[in-house]
Amino acid sequence: MRVNVKNDREKSKQAEQKFKNFTTVKTCPTCEGARFNEKVLFSKINGYSIYDLTSMQLDELIKVLPEIADKNAKPIVDGIMERLQNLCDIGLSYMTLTRETSSLSGGESQRVKMVKYLSSNLTGLLYIFDEPSTGLHPRDVYRLNELLVKLRDRGNTVLVVEHDPDVIQIADHIVDVGPQAGGAGGNIMYTGSYESLLTSDTITGNYLNRKAEINDQPRAVSDFLESRKSSLHNLKNVSLRVPVGVFTVVTGVAGSGKSTLVNQVFAKDYPDAIRIDQSAVHVNVRSNPATFSDIMNAIRKVFSDENGVKSGLFSYNSIGGCEACGGTGSIQLNLSFMEAVEVECTECNGNRYKQEVLQYLYRGKNIVDVMDMSVTEALEFFEAKDILRKLKSLETVGLGYLSLGQPLNTLSGGECQRLKLAKELNKKGNIYILDEPTTGLHMSDVSNILDIINKLVKKGNTVIVIEHNLDVIRRSDWIIDLGPDGGTGGGEILYEGQPVGILECERSITAKYL
Repeated sequence: MRVNVKNDREKSKQAEQKFKNFTTVKTCPTCEGARFNEKVLFSKINGYSIYDLTSMQLDELIKVLPEIADKNAKPIVDGIMERLQNLCDIGLSYMTLTRETSSLSGGESQRVKMVKYLSSNLTGLLYIFDEPSTGLHPRDVYRLNELLVKLRDRGNTVLVVEHDPDVIQIADHIVDVGPQAGGAGGNIMYTGSYESLLTSDTITGNYLNRKAEINDQPRAVSDFLESRKSSLHNLKNVSLRVPVGVFTVVTGVAGSGKSTLVNQVFAKDYPDAIRIDQSAVHVNVRSNPATFSDIMNAIRKVFSDENGVKSGLFSYNSIGGCEACGGTGSIQLNLSFMEAVEVECTECNGNRYKQEVLQYLYRGKNIVDVMDMSVTEALEFFEAKDILRKLKSLETVGLGYLSLGQPLNTLSGGECQRLKLAKELNKKGNIYILDEPTTGLHMSDVSNILDIINKLVKKGNTVIVIEHNLDVIRRSDWIIDLGPDGGTGGGEILYEGQPVGILECERSITAKYL
């Protein structure tokens, strides 16, 4: 069991999937999940065992630790208190020290790392943060900004890749890259101060000057879908009541219970609901946007018809694949006592196909040329309606810059989510759950996501979005706000109704930022 299932190595994941049908995981009856042996749990300070302290919510633990009066323990307690305070300041007060790191979201993981470096005495370092505001409510973005400034003021250089207007606003120096994505990007459009960016006439500058108004003409509401009442995790015996056929946003500060209520309660009561999150669409390096969106078969067919040969020749998973590398484009070298190394296949030069396949052309291009095309380029190249329709869906969700043959395991979470969304654009009568669809998106792309959501609703679908982005919240038809805070301080439904009404909800932190 320990060798096959509880192995932390990457290659054990496949084995773990195989053993799932034959194994179950239960709480240990001896320690009841505490993990410590009896001797450790009997050792206490002020009546608390180590498990009692580490399983406390951080904002509670920060009140208990100062009660330790031992002078010898004071330096240790002070060091712990500093880190705990930083974790609370960055919006993680709802967490516990026993929380497994594998259960943290990308944004939570990054904030924990930030706190680790804040406690360091080193100066003169370069810190690079990639979208640290991911998963943060606007209130917590201000806390994040304070930590970024602290790192800078300690004599460090802080470089942040970010789309959030509130983070951009505090920067000392801004570099704006564009003008578009993919092949249409890669240029430095602006460098300088925030004030000058507002008058720079770049896409970023123009969107920073825009302000979305609250939707004062939401769609009419009649029927509702309601989940069972739940007290799971921090929920306070609440149910999710969602209007049918409109665009609903579930919001609230980080840790308020949004994902629990939507993904773990509502989605179980309505198993037909289609969840579109940012998890990887596929881990197979052979998969790409063309195969995922079902375009590949049609592309093989046009090549086959044009040249009068079998369509399998134009698949690197079939008879057309390079025999030297098996159609993967790379060869793994086993260096015995060292880690295995992957190198580009010298037979096909990484393009995955047999050389004889490249002689067959369609409109002057071989299959490798076509797979290197971006979605936008392919829209101008192909004529078949079934190919064009699916390519148009990819461009509609803002993925026009992706190449048709790009491996799916190289896509970001936001790109994976939009790829899934592209497959749903022409469907009707479904319930869709989108978990933070604006993550990783520029302000201009948020407008595109809103257009896509509204198209889904117009086709007769019910769309539920878990989101912190204020522009998305403002443009919704119905708002469900959880809070008032995170962890044990959350789990209540503070407001449900049309967008304008939330402004009157005094307990809502979201209302203050709207």
